[in-house]
Amino acid sequence: MASDESSLRALENLMTEFFHSCTTNERKREIEELLNNFAQQTGAWRHCLFFLSNTRNEYVMMYSLTVFENLVNKMWIGLASQDKMEIRSCLPKLLLAQHKSVPYFIRNKLCKVIVDIGRQDWPMFYHDFFTSTLQLIQTPALAPLGLVMLKTTSEELACPREDLSVARKDELRKLLLEQVPTVLGLLTGILETYWDKHSVITSTPPPSPTSREGVELLGSLFQGSQYSKLLCQPMAALDNESHQLCCLVLECLAHLFSWIPLSTSITPTLLASIFHFTRFGCDLRTKAKTGPLISSTSNGQLNPETMRTSNGDSRNGQQSEINKADRARLGVLAMTCVNELMSKNCVPMDFEEYLLRMFQQTFFLLQRLTRENNAHTVKSRLQELDESYLEKFTDFLRLFVSVHLRRIESSPQFPIVEFLGLLFKYTFNQPTHEGYFACLDIWSVFLDFLTTKIKSRLADRESVLDRYKDALVLLLREVLNRIQFRYNQAQLEELDDETLDDDQQTEWQRFLRQSLEVVAKVMELLPSHAFSTLFPVLQENLDVYLGLRQFIITTGSGRRLNITAENDCRRLHCSLRDLSSLLQAVGRLAEHFIGEVFAARFTDALAVVERLVEVTCYGSQTGLYDLETAVPSVLKPDLTDVHAQALAALQAYSHWLAQFYSEVHNQNQSQFINLITSAVNASSPLITTKVPEKLLLSSSCLMVSITATVRPVFLVSLPAVQNIFNRITTENQAQRLPQEAHILVCRALSNMLLLPWPNLPESEQQWHTRSNSHASLVAALTREYRILRGTVNISPRQPGLDNVKAVIQQTLPVLRDIVDSISGESTKSRQICYQSLQESVQVTLNLFPVFIQQPDVTDEVLAFFLTLFQALRVQMGVAFTGQIIHTFLSMFTREQLAASILQEGSAGCRVVQKFLKILQVVVQEPGQAFKPFLPSILSLCMEQVYPVVAERSSPDVKAEMFELLYQILHQNWRYFFKTSVLTSVQRGGVDDAMENEAQFTAAMQAFGQSFLQTDIHIFKQNLSYLESLNSKHKLYHRKLFRTSMLFHFINVLLQVLLHKSHDLLQEEITLAIYNMASVDFDAFYSAFMPEFLNGCQGVDSNQRAVLARNFKLEQDLPSFTQSVQRLVNDLRYYRLCNSSLPTGTIKL
Repeated sequence: MASDESSLRALENLMTEFFHSCTTNERKREIEELLNNFAQQTGAWRHCLFFLSNTRNEYVMMYSLTVFENLVNKMWIGLASQDKMEIRSCLPKLLLAQHKSVPYFIRNKLCKVIVDIGRQDWPMFYHDFFTSTLQLIQTPALAPLGLVMLKTTSEELACPREDLSVARKDELRKLLLEQVPTVLGLLTGILETYWDKHSVITSTPPPSPTSREGVELLGSLFQGSQYSKLLCQPMAALDNESHQLCCLVLECLAHLFSWIPLSTSITPTLLASIFHFTRFGCDLRTKAKTGPLISSTSNGQLNPETMRTSNGDSRNGQQSEINKADRARLGVLAMTCVNELMSKNCVPMDFEEYLLRMFQQTFFLLQRLTRENNAHTVKSRLQELDESYLEKFTDFLRLFVSVHLRRIESSPQFPIVEFLGLLFKYTFNQPTHEGYFACLDIWSVFLDFLTTKIKSRLADRESVLDRYKDALVLLLREVLNRIQFRYNQAQLEELDDETLDDDQQTEWQRFLRQSLEVVAKVMELLPSHAFSTLFPVLQENLDVYLGLRQFIITTGSGRRLNITAENDCRRLHCSLRDLSSLLQAVGRLAEHFIGEVFAARFTDALAVVERLVEVTCYGSQTGLYDLETAVPSVLKPDLTDVHAQALAALQAYSHWLAQFYSEVHNQNQSQFINLITSAVNASSPLITTKVPEKLLLSSSCLMVSITATVRPVFLVSLPAVQNIFNRITTENQAQRLPQEAHILVCRALSNMLLLPWPNLPESEQQWHTRSNSHASLVAALTREYRILRGTVNISPRQPGLDNVKAVIQQTLPVLRDIVDSISGESTKSRQICYQSLQESVQVTLNLFPVFIQQPDVTDEVLAFFLTLFQALRVQMGVAFTGQIIHTFLSMFTREQLAASILQEGSAGCRVVQKFLKILQVVVQEPGQAFKPFLPSILSLCMEQVYPVVAERSSPDVKAEMFELLYQILHQNWRYFFKTSVLTSVQRGGVDDAMENEAQFTAAMQAFGQSFLQTDIHIFKQNLSYLESLNSKHKLYHRKLFRTSMLFHFINVLLQVLLHKSHDLLQEEITLAIYNMASVDFDAFYSAFMPEFLNGCQGVDSNQRAVLARNFKLEQDLPSFTQSVQRLVNDLRYYRLCNSSLPTGTIKL
């Protein structure tokens, strides 16, 4: 005893020292080692039992419990049965004796250790484990402790970790499911007891008419529902102790509901009890009201004695009603229970009635939340509620609409339209932006549901739409109002329009985008109505914008906008912001005017496009972006943004313009020609360095869309277009547009000359003239670049080197973009493009060896060649392509590659990636032209790149190298296997005539090696490549693979599952193992499995026999998958058990 006492004092001192702020890390390590050694001693638990009984030091308690936890989870199997019995007896006694005096986290840890013992021994050796928990729950004074035990049991036994065999996991689940009805019955009883409705009703006066929460608000929803009356009863006033107990019950239920299936064990009474508590979240009670206070007495009966006396004190002087935050917590926990049930998609037939009942009860709450009275508007009510409760309620609505609406919508007992009315009020009174976004998502899901329903029921489309039309009309109008400063200025000004989120959009942009998605979805359902709602609002704001011309005055210092009054400036700012948003809305709707509905909606679309053309022309002619204003920091960006959004909205209608062009090409085209001419006239003056870049980019994008999508024949002859040609081809460095805009404008000019005109035969395409014009354009764009042809060598310190680099880095992206934009076009377009570029391509190839040591330049050069190979390899011809590949292969020495690859993320690394991408394009080319390069490409891949990346992470280069390897194998299978799959099958799959076997084997080894490394992306990519080669070329069936590689691959994949290093890919790995095993199931079961199990370390022969017996000889995928999962789980479990046995243990 004395030694235990002294050990305890020493341990307390050590613990205090360990956690003291002055203790050094070195000393902490010493203490840690000492404690670990103590814990490893046989019988250390006895000392810990003494420590737990005799200390008040929390650190010592925690340490002692950790020793027990380790003992139970890692060494239990090797412990003497007498010791186990003693521990099973002592720890529950300790818990009962100390649960009130120790901190809650010590109590919870002790509960967990006891539950861990139950997980190992119940029911065989610890038969009263569960019954003692139930007894605790039924003993009023110990009920909280029992509930903590129950929740811990649910957490640890229902979904146990892997330190149990599959058989034991199944047994525990079955045992728990048998207890579910009893447990739910007990929990229901507690909730009912603590909500003593009769005592509340009898001692509470009836509610006054003004506060009546009448059912008539949503009459049809609750016709004949007994719950409507129950839910209208006054709230119970719980004391703190009762509140704590009810919280624990609801926490238990929430966890139980997460794993028990929906069944009749979840009774109507239980649901009703939970719903009573959901009300705690939506009843506003800022002050404690006089009224009955429910508390628990020692015998568990309700005690009406604790009525408040006239002086406001409670009679027993102890209890006080719970505060607002505690009430909200009850509501949140109850809603968590509801949502756990709601999230289950699999609903048995006999549970559907319960679901309907749940919806009725929850919508009663929704009605309360959105009820207006004299004291509160809906918004102020929602603002006063707990934020977590509102989140939970919104989650409920989302689950209802996304998972269950299809079940309930047609039920006569469920008035869907009235529900949408409540959801509408709930949405548009949300106190936070996040809450509003979440509700908009719910509407999006509902609109998708409705759209799908209508598409599948074309016959009664109109009747379905009529049912919802009013709700949709209201929704559209309100969402449009919400994005306008005119109606919602206070809220919109709170939105951040500067900080970008993970999706690269600001809070304002996200708000607008989500709102416009809802508008677009309503437009799809009610096109004419949506248009007639939106267009007049747009017109109204446009009139303000177009009327600004009269306020422009010219002064000595320039032109200015003569609106100076602060109020006028503010109104103008709001109007311009709204116009900008509405222009985006109009652009978003463009897709609903094309295709089959083009003719039906032509008039509306024409009105929009004419208006947009008018606005863009007006903006460019008056140069509003260039005006001086009274508040330049606000109005100038506003004016620029409206102009840019008008151009962007017009660009969105380019597909409509293209359809218009094809419809009228044989008729009077004057209307179409006027629209295009005006659009180009609006864009042309903005293509200059003198305008804000936002406008320059918008006008350049519009020009690209007109030239690529609409492609009018007359475009190139328009004076405004000629101006752009002249500006771009004669510009010097001082006038040069910023690179992004310059590239876009060059693409537009090139498109006009290269892309075939629609609606015209080949003979009228004027290819000869256009070809000459294109050659002149490219010549002008590459004037400075082609002068570099003579550059033979450079030194890093050469004075003009930076200028040379600048020319290369300015010119090649432009040429690359021109090539990229015609990659999917006709042969003629690509031929003309290559003719124009031929000289520049030759210059680039000559410059490549000169700049090989300059990775930033080489990166640009290879990016250009990659695009050339992807788009124009046929036009370049075999001879020249061969010359390029030869140059590359000779320049990239092993040293050069290694130096580049080792600098991960550098320009050099990107160069190697692009080089490998170019080779991917080459090896995918059909025909024999590039086959002579295969050996040298394979050699580069396996002998130069692979050795450098094999043992390093180098994820980017590795990904490209393995893709190249896959493409070599896939596109050039006959290079390795001369016989086709068909021949192989006809000959019984025996004769696999192979060539280049060594290279094939090396490639397979590289794939196998990648499965031993940690990079999950490479693992996933390479596994999919192997599976693809198997499905396309029967890789796993090939004799070489089958005889010398198959078992190695299966072994590696099983080891990966055992090590849990790539758990995210479990399904893919198991499927690959199945596909490999299915080549020859007999060999897999008779040869591989015994060999694999014999090679497994850490298990004995009996355990191997059990593992082999449990792996069922099934050949279907589901059974095989189950067997693999069982093997992996049980093998890990056996190893864990065996590693925890004391040395020298004899296993029988």
